[in-house]
Parts: sequence; structure tokens; C-alpha cells
Amino acid sequence: MHHPSSAAPPSEGSGAAASPERGPVLTQGLKGRQITMISIGGVIGAGLFVGSSTAVAAAGPAVLISFLLAAALVVLVMQMLGEMAVANPDTGSFSTYADRALGRWAGFSIGWLYWWFYILVIPIEAIAAGEVIAGLTSLPSWIPALVMIVLLAGTNLLSVRNYGEFEYWFALLKVVAIIGFLVLGVLAVLGLLPGSDAHGVSHLWSDGGFAPKGGFAVLAGLLTAMFSFQGSEIVTIAAAESAEPRKNIKKAVRAVVWRLGLFYIGSIFFVVSLVPWNADGLSEGSYQAVLDRMNIPGAGRIMDVVLIVAVSSCLNSAVYTASRMAFSLARRGDAPRAFAATSAHGVPRNAVLASTVVGVAAVIANYALPSVFTYLIASSGAIALMMYLVIALTQYAMRRKEPAPTEVRMWGFPYLTLGTIAFIAGVLVLMAVLPGHRLELWLSLGLAAVLVGVGAARGRRAADVRTGPDAAPLPRGTS
Repeated sequence: MHHPSSAAPPSEGSGAAASPERGPVLTQGLKGRQITMISIGGVIGAGLFVGSSTAVAAAGPAVLISFLLAAALVVLVMQMLGEMAVANPDTGSFSTYADRALGRWAGFSIGWLYWWFYILVIPIEAIAAGEVIAGLTSLPSWIPALVMIVLLAGTNLLSVRNYGEFEYWFALLKVVAIIGFLVLGVLAVLGLLPGSDAHGVSHLWSDGGFAPKGGFAVLAGLLTAMFSFQGSEIVTIAAAESAEPRKNIKKAVRAVVWRLGLFYIGSIFFVVSLVPWNADGLSEGSYQAVLDRMNIPGAGRIMDVVLIVAVSSCLNSAVYTASRMAFSLARRGDAPRAFAATSAHGVPRNAVLASTVVGVAAVIANYALPSVFTYLIASSGAIALMMYLVIALTQYAMRRKEPAPTEVRMWGFPYLTLGTIAFIAGVLVLMAVLPGHRLELWLSLGLAAVLVGVGAARGRRAADVRTGPDAAPLPRGTS
């Protein structure tokens, strides 16, 4: 059940606010330990285990600076989001806050963009799992891909506690894998790992220098690093379904710094220290390349298992997150009303089913129409940055109207908030400059423009209805 304050007051931005949330509510089925693991698992995806090799190839050892910059951005954005979420926990998270602070058009557009982003995470992770499982069996990859979606969507349909329990164990296994890798990395660097061909930190500078591709390559690596961190915000959505949302959000936001530092920057440090940044094996996955150099028996199979766990976790969270955003949009009148219906266990089953069906359609598109699937994936390429930008703009607008909660407060306001906004804008410009990211930027901006237009039109129609000659008296406190 939502905290009483989760009923949406009218927006003070341009356009009419979404109507206050009424109707079915979600249960408080998530436990504190599950929320903690969801917040940890949210930032540990396949991007760390495999995708980080792309960033290393782009920038060399200087990718450490890329990850530091990306981590700093995510920490600042999470501090802003935490400030708003602690003040008012809500399943719609930043979409609901944008609705209230910037206008209905903002909450509508960023909510649907975020839903679309996670709808496409479903096929991405399912396809990745299918390929790994196909490599271990004789099955064609599309079969395990679809089975994975059906299984995890099924667990999401049963109860939110099922999602939380699955994610708890998925995240725990990922954390164990990373800690194991970090321990091996320390031993290898110190020359204490028997049989290892990798030792010391000389690769930080011995293969063309620390920044072999120049300073601009650090910015290219930044884009990959930044998208690897997507998922930190899920905890503010999930916490609304726990008994102590404010406590859980505060705990998660405070821990995000050391988690990003330890898991990502620590891991990447050992990768670029122990393996040449331009090594052939790095393209197969940064973790596996290091484990191979350490001569760890069965490194490939170990990473296969870790990858299956990682993509299962991301897929599980994608179904959950997409369905909760659809539920929140429906409660505000910005999505089909059926999405707000809940089961006897408080699960928004229609939202789960609709999100899953679209995800399955995207998987089929990957195998039947791969060129179409490529464009679908590209259309979500800049959504993470748009979400960060909306969070920063919303926090700036809210903080100017009302004081921040004492539990979580954005540092250095308004200077760090404005600096974050400027940095995100600069990264979007960078995407326009780099050829490999232009398609992602323009497709994402095109989709955003359409949604902003629809949201603005809906807001104007709602305002006309409320101010017309036959309008009913407005409820007290409505603008």
C-alpha cells in the first residue's frame, strides 16, 4: 500500500496535473533485506561482466577516469532522487515527481520513455541468456530466451515478494562473484596467486601509456560506462512496496557511493592492470579475459553461470520496473486504466502481462526482423541520460518551492544540481558528435518529442475540461 502522501497533488508546472491517484494499491510485500539487494543488484548487470570491455577498448586504462566520472554523475543524481523519494515515496518515482514539479507533460513523457527503456531491456537480457544457454546445450537460442521471459514474468505475477526473493538471491550471487574476482585481483597484483600469468599493475602504462587513444577517448568510454550504471533508481520504485520506504531509500542512497566504487571501479582497475587494454581476448568479456590470464580452471564456464545469473536478474527487474511504471501512469490517468488493476496479492497483473507481451514481441523481432530490432534498441539509447536530466530539473524545481527532508539532502544546492544539468547536456552533445551514438540520440530524441507533444496535448485538454462552462466545482486544493 502506498504511503498516504503518494496521492498525486496537482502539478504546478505548465499543463494540467494528472488527477490524484485513486483505486487499487500495491502491497507492502518487500522486506528490508530484499530492498537492500535490489539496490545492489540494480547497478550490477551484464554491462559490468561483459560490456565493460567495450569501454576499455575505447579508452584504454584511462577508462578508469570514464568510470569515475560516470559514477560521480550517478551518485549526484541518486542523491537528488533520494531527496525527493524520502520526502514522498511513490511507485512512479521520478515520473510522479516530474508531474508535480514540471507539469503533466513531463511526468507523462519520462514515464513512458522509462517504460519503453525497460521493455527493451527484457529482450536484450533474454537474448543474451538464450545465447549463453544455447552455447551450453544444443537448443536454438530463441527457445531459452522465450522460456526465460515466461518464467520470470510468471514469478512477477504471483506476488511482489516472489520478485524480491528472486532478486535477493540473484543479487547475492552477483555480489559473491564480484567479491571473488576482487580477491583474486588483489592476489594477482601482489604476485600471490599461484600459476597466474597476470601480476602487477604495469599494464596501466606499458601498452601505449595510460591514455593510448588520447583524452577525447575518455569521453567515448564515458558513454559506455554511464549506461552500465543504469538501474540504481529502481530501489526508489521498489521501496514504495516495503513497510519502511523512507528508511530503505535512505539506506540505499547512502550506500550507492561505495557500491559503485568497489564493484565497478575496483573491478575495472584490476582488468586494466592485469590485461593489456588491446588484448584479443578482451572482446569476449573483461572478467573472462582476466580469469584466463590468471589460469583459473573453467573460467569460461564460471563466467557463463555468472552471466546467466546477471541477465536473469536484469530481466526480472525489467519486468518488475516496467510494470510498476505502467501501473503508476495508469493511476495518474496517463495509461490505460486496466494497467492499474491489481490481483488479490496486490500485483498489477495487467501491467505485468502487457509489458511481457511487448518484450516477447521484441524478442521475436530480433530473430525475424533483426534490422527492425536494431532500430528499436537504438531508440532507447539516450533515455537513461534523459531520465537523469529530468531528475535533476525536477529536484531543482522542487527544492526552490519547498525545503528538503533532513534524512537525505542534495549537497551544494543549487550549484551541484545546476552543474549536473550542464554535464548531462554536455554528454548529450557528445552523443551527437560521436558517429557511433548519433542514431541512438536522434531516435531517442524523436521518441521523446512525440511523447512530450502527446503529454502537452493531454494536459491542455484536461485544463479545458476543468475550466469550461460546464466544469464541476474543483476539489479543494486543486489548481
